[in-house]
Amino acid sequence: MQKLSELDHQRRIRLVDLHEPQFERDYPHIDRNAALAALHGELPDGQVLKGLDTSHRAWSLVGRGWLTAPLRWPLLRLVADGCYRLFARHRYRISLWLTGRARCDGNRCGPKT
Repeated sequence: MQKLSELDHQRRIRLVDLHEPQFERDYPHIDRNAALAALHGELPDGQVLKGLDTSHRAWSLVGRGWLTAPLRWPLLRLVADGCYRLFARHRYRISLWLTGRARCDGNRCGPKT
């Protein structure tokens, strides 16, 4: 997310912390637990994207959609979406394994500041 934000020179993407108290007020139509389980994105017309569809749209907005486009091709989409669900379910453990840093502290998970 940090790299995506750095590349978003035109500020087309707004990243939202699901743990902020105003999340439920600002996004009553998005279930917090579902959004914690899989990346969610909302388009200007109100359409909600999930998982790799969200990632592809975000990277496309910063001019890097070609990196994620193959993941949306019909034959690869099924495999990629399955891998994404597996990764999303275990992302904090994977992050700990890869970086040696835990992303969860008590009941709160997310980036360490």
